[in-house]
Amino acid sequence: MTELVVTLDLDGVTDKAGLMDRCARDLRLPDWFGRNWDALADSLSDRTVWPEGAVEQGMRVVVRNWRPYAKARPDEWRIAEEIFSEAVDRRSELSVLLALGGSS
Repeated sequence: MTELVVTLDLDGVTDKAGLMDRCARDLRLPDWFGRNWDALADSLSDRTVWPEGAVEQGMRVVVRNWRPYAKARPDEWRIAEEIFSEAVDRRSELSVLLALGGSS
């Protein structure tokens, strides 16, 4: 079975609020998503909020255009990386990949 691939595009994201909004949109998180670090960690680990088909197939999140945000907000980016890493450790059906091309 092929994994569901979801693109998390951080183009234009300059702060945590923008990151949370983009996660809510691109990862199709529910309306009640709290837009904070704990809510992001919970959502990535809770398969009941994943897009349709992701639980059965697995989900691959490809993060694009992340470098400008990481450079502008290195402390926030470290937290985001930690959350992504911990979610992958908790859920073998989840992969998070950082796209290297196209980010300056």
